[in-house]
Amino acid sequence: MLLVLLQMLVLSCGAQPRCDPQVTGRCKPSVVEKPQCTDLMLSYCDDMPYTRTMFPNILGHSTRVDAETGTEYLLISVVESLLGGQCNPEIRMLGCSVLAPRCLGSKVLRPCRSACEAVHKKCSQAFEGIEMAWPYFLDCDRFFVSDEEGCYDPLDGLKEDEAAQTSEAPQLEQAAEPIRFTYHSSSQMIGVLKKTEDRCPDISRTYSIGRSAGGRELLVIEFSDSPGEHQLLQPAMKFIGNIHGNEALGGQLLIYLAQYLCSEYLQGNERIQTLVNNTRIHILPSMNPDGYEAAATGGGDNGSDEEGYSYGSRNIGRNNGQNIDLNRNFPDLTTIVYRRRRQKGFRIDHIPIPDNYWFGKVAPETYAVMKWIRSIPFVLSASFHGGDLMVSYPYDLSQHPRGQNMFSPAPDDKVFKLLARTYADSHKTMSVGSSHAGSQKGVINGAQWSSIAGGMQDFNYLHTNCFEVTVSLGGDKFPPEEELALSWQDNQEALIAFIEAAHRGIKGIVKDEEGKGIKGARISVRGIRHDVTTTENGVYWRLLTPGIHIVSASASGYTRATKKVHLPVGMLSAGRVDFVLQKAPPDSDLQEAERIVSTYERFDPYNQYTQYTMMADVNQQHVERAEKPWWWSYFVSLGGPAPTWLLKRD
Repeated sequence: MLLVLLQMLVLSCGAQPRCDPQVTGRCKPSVVEKPQCTDLMLSYCDDMPYTRTMFPNILGHSTRVDAETGTEYLLISVVESLLGGQCNPEIRMLGCSVLAPRCLGSKVLRPCRSACEAVHKKCSQAFEGIEMAWPYFLDCDRFFVSDEEGCYDPLDGLKEDEAAQTSEAPQLEQAAEPIRFTYHSSSQMIGVLKKTEDRCPDISRTYSIGRSAGGRELLVIEFSDSPGEHQLLQPAMKFIGNIHGNEALGGQLLIYLAQYLCSEYLQGNERIQTLVNNTRIHILPSMNPDGYEAAATGGGDNGSDEEGYSYGSRNIGRNNGQNIDLNRNFPDLTTIVYRRRRQKGFRIDHIPIPDNYWFGKVAPETYAVMKWIRSIPFVLSASFHGGDLMVSYPYDLSQHPRGQNMFSPAPDDKVFKLLARTYADSHKTMSVGSSHAGSQKGVINGAQWSSIAGGMQDFNYLHTNCFEVTVSLGGDKFPPEEELALSWQDNQEALIAFIEAAHRGIKGIVKDEEGKGIKGARISVRGIRHDVTTTENGVYWRLLTPGIHIVSASASGYTRATKKVHLPVGMLSAGRVDFVLQKAPPDSDLQEAERIVSTYERFDPYNQYTQYTMMADVNQQHVERAEKPWWWSYFVSLGGPAPTWLLKRD
């Protein structure tokens, strides 16, 4: 024990004296080197209008290595790609002015707040489009100073270049915005549609028709000279993509179409301007966003977009989040037609939804689309699928007693063939591309191709005034991203020509003797056992083939009026055919039609909507917790703290 104490004493005596600031000579003050200007060596900042910087920088990074390994520098290195070339190089240079500030005379100069505010005003919408928050290190009040405080403009050289370019080249009224031919996640798609609406606010609007089983929004963009308002005699048409989530190409083409319509309208394309000014064009790029996300991510959790995109999965995502095939989930009205077609007076139009349909499993996506179809007087429609290269038309359900595939025409078979031919012939390869034996130059009857019950195109035709065809875009349902531009080129003219087809046939107003429009009047064409009905204002549209037609208008309590109509080949707009009906005693047949109409108005008699809404709300809470924007995985894959400052806050 004594030995141990002696050893401790020796050690304590031999130890160096502790530093005591109170005792003179005990401590040598540490020398803190004053920061000096150094060469600017950040590769993404090598075009700044200065060559010297200093560390620590404005964000507190002590060294160049600290700055280079931070998320801030990673962001400015990829921001051009993230924003699709927008705001380049302004955002990058503004970020460099904070990460590698200008150094002059051993002093850091801060960038001007006015430059930051100008870039924020110009570019904040671009960040909104990809659901990214404005970067914290570009906070104009926090890291930038006023002119009075001795700031400098980091974009000076850039402004000089822009001024020179402006003086050399005449400016267009609105610069065309290039389409990015890439796959879009569900959140990206919504961002693109919202951005398109902001870019063309006078001719477009976005609106939601509901939510998917997984809580994702079913967002539509409408183009019109008065979006959101019904214009007298202006037909409405629609496009629907991604009914099957793993058939991804159609949805992407519709996103490109929305961008194209906006850009070409602003550029003064007369054809597009005429089309938008005279048509209500509604585009739903994705009816099945849950299935699409499952297919794109390789079958991960339908409620999350975090994993990054594999783009090419073929076996998953076809059905919705409840494993329902949406193109088999609509009311099967075709079977009702087949059972009753020989009954006297039975009409093959505006068939009510049977009450027993609501006892089955109705997907929220199906419910939302049915309600949408009933709320707008659509004239024409196309839905997009994969599997072959052709256009199919009603009926989809075979009339063969054993359900085998068989040619099963609708009353408007000639009209449907004309509509299908319009798309196929305008497509670059479709008229020669299909290998199906029953295809006639890219056009086929749906039941002859593959008989199905509960399809969407039969429901459109038998329940409403809308004529819908199904466009199959090829055997590769999820083609490689590098082929998307070629697919757009193949389909661009076909999409535009199909919209123009909404103006075929005739249109008009059915009025009484006092000039008031008659709601629910029936427009009949001799030889076609399928009527269309008038809207609230007595307006109708009736798609027809060229030729001579005997057309009549009728309504309960009025006499029938009939006219002979000649539609020449090559007629570019619908012929105007109005009717004036005189008061008359009620007709028994028309009274029966009124009874059917009252049954037709029964939609969702068991209040399923409340159940669907509650289910979607619960799932939406899950999506809000789990879903991250498409770019999130890139930033967190490198390790380190998650950059939550990139996420937008509601």
